[in-house]
Amino acid sequence: MKLTDMKNIMVYVETANKTPINCALETLGKASEIAKAKGEEVFAVLIGKDLDEATKLVFQAGADKIILVENENAQVESHRFILTEIIKKYKPATIMAGGTQYAKDLMPIIASRFETTSAVDVINIKLEGDNIVMTCPVYGGTILNDVVIKTSPVVMSIRSGSFAKNLVPEKTGEIIKEDISVPAEAILTKIVDIIKEVGEQVNLEEAEIIVSGGRGMGTKENFELVKQLADVCGGVVGATRPAIEGEWIPRSHQVGQSGKIVSPKLYIACGVSGATQHLSGMIGSEYIVAINKDEDAPIFDVADVGLVGDAIKVIPLLIEEINKIKNM
Repeated sequence: MKLTDMKNIMVYVETANKTPINCALETLGKASEIAKAKGEEVFAVLIGKDLDEATKLVFQAGADKIILVENENAQVESHRFILTEIIKKYKPATIMAGGTQYAKDLMPIIASRFETTSAVDVINIKLEGDNIVMTCPVYGGTILNDVVIKTSPVVMSIRSGSFAKNLVPEKTGEIIKEDISVPAEAILTKIVDIIKEVGEQVNLEEAEIIVSGGRGMGTKENFELVKQLADVCGGVVGATRPAIEGEWIPRSHQVGQSGKIVSPKLYIACGVSGATQHLSGMIGSEYIVAINKDEDAPIFDVADVGLVGDAIKVIPLLIEEINKIKNM
């Protein structure tokens, strides 16, 4: 279906444990900036129950109005139906979402419903006249491609860490409650069972500190040092593809093009050479520390601090010094 007279920006806000995910809050900040430049408003869409605390954060992050729908079914088909009804009623010219795997499934479906297309993994947005220009990495992040969608609405998902989260504590707005029932025929899949692998609960996308290990750790036994450093730092463990394929740690810890896209405040890379596929997943980190015995390793090109040395020997020294500071 095609819509006309479209205006304003709508942000789909994904939640986890009734709290907006960081990527959604970052997206709201950029949406607010673009909306002000265009003389428009930001409508945030929240779907779920008991989201009173979530609404406060969403307003603080940049929403002018919140459309709240009480619905506990989190399947993609359910949210697709709800979003479709909301878009038909409010007619936003631009639709954004934080680029989680869930949103990457949902946004293209929404785009197809309104005979438009979607941009995925957007890392920058700028206005050129009436056009919204989106920058997306292609070919494993080796090339940055500017995209302009000429059809309406403009639909996109934003890579985590691309924009700063800017909370304004005193900001509030209007909450609009919509009662939308999802018909049974709209749900095309049935969840029979959910199988969780050990360690699946790791939340790399929301972590402020990540310590990652790569091929340079040598063995599964040596990789335990990465876990110890992460524990001392109060962070979570990440890994490169070789570490995953060596079965040193579950796949849910993988950072990179075929894993998780992360943007922590601190990223410590241990024995990580810096292959393009891995760099594309962590380049948004605020501060990067790299440990590698090869002084020409590509990881040093993006690191804020580089330690040239064997990670297996350096990590115990770091753990010792950090413990000394913590015990002072």
